[in-house]
Amino acid sequence: MAGRFSPRPTRTTVRGGYTAVPSGVPAQTRGGSRTRCWTPPGPLDLEIVLGPLRRGPGDPTFRTTPDGSVWRATLTPAGPGTLRVALHASAGAAEAEAWGPGADWLLEHLPALLGEADDPAAFTPRHRLVAASQHRRPGLRLTRTGLVLESLIPSILEQKVTADEAYRAWRLLVRKYGEPAPGPAPRMCVMPEPRTWALIPSWEWHRAGVDNKRASTILRAVRVARRLEEAAAMEPQQAQARLELISGIGPWTSTETVQRSNGAPDAVTVGDLHLPGIIGYALAGDRDADDAAMLELLAPYAGQRHRAARLILLSGRSPARRVPKMPRTDISKL
Repeated sequence: MAGRFSPRPTRTTVRGGYTAVPSGVPAQTRGGSRTRCWTPPGPLDLEIVLGPLRRGPGDPTFRTTPDGSVWRATLTPAGPGTLRVALHASAGAAEAEAWGPGADWLLEHLPALLGEADDPAAFTPRHRLVAASQHRRPGLRLTRTGLVLESLIPSILEQKVTADEAYRAWRLLVRKYGEPAPGPAPRMCVMPEPRTWALIPSWEWHRAGVDNKRASTILRAVRVARRLEEAAAMEPQQAQARLELISGIGPWTSTETVQRSNGAPDAVTVGDLHLPGIIGYALAGDRDADDAAMLELLAPYAGQRHRAARLILLSGRSPARRVPKMPRTDISKL
């Protein structure tokens, strides 16, 4: 979340996509890596393009480093891989290095990850706040990872719990059952393979604070991992329909997934605890707006509603926080 007077961010506002990337000079190329340089077709802001892929400040699959780089450790169809991306300010290009069996796959999909398939010109702001936010953030492009499970599993972990609980569960499970990221990654891990997720014993889910409902949903998903990964090549609505065939995956979870895996510009999240109130407050002064009111306010942006929501979140205009509606529970202590 960005803004001059930004309150303490919630999980919803963080999903707007802002993550601090230190300014600096990109590190020198390291031995054993594959490299690629890509020039974006317009302004590019790594903070907000890749920010939605970060699951909390301690996410073991995502790092920013003092040299101005963003690091990602991920499980590609070719195997585990680590990607480092930094912007070369003078050349206006993104410089990338990759390590591991998935290095070639990561570099091949670098343009999509940085929003090449996105079309910001298709968006026309209809509200003064949205126009101002777009003017301040010209580098917003919607990422498309081409990977479903890496967004689906943490989205399932975020169902009906606080951000701290979800981020803690993701961090503990990835660190314990994932593998060290290839290359000189700074204390990073690649998330577990589908079979490894399926073999996690029930007591380890409990220790991570994951209830049986969410754990069972993840187990059902990883059993058909190959079919779910095919959704990354589908149109967003078709992709969501395929994901929602899995019991326990509803519109909230499928939308949160395809926003990242498919770069869906119109996939607006419904069923969220905070988002309707933020959008209602920003556009109409109504902090108690529900999903129906939110969708009505976003109707002028049909086809680009997700982008509009991102710009609203990045504007920094949100209602003052109230007493949390959802108490934190730690089932690992039961």
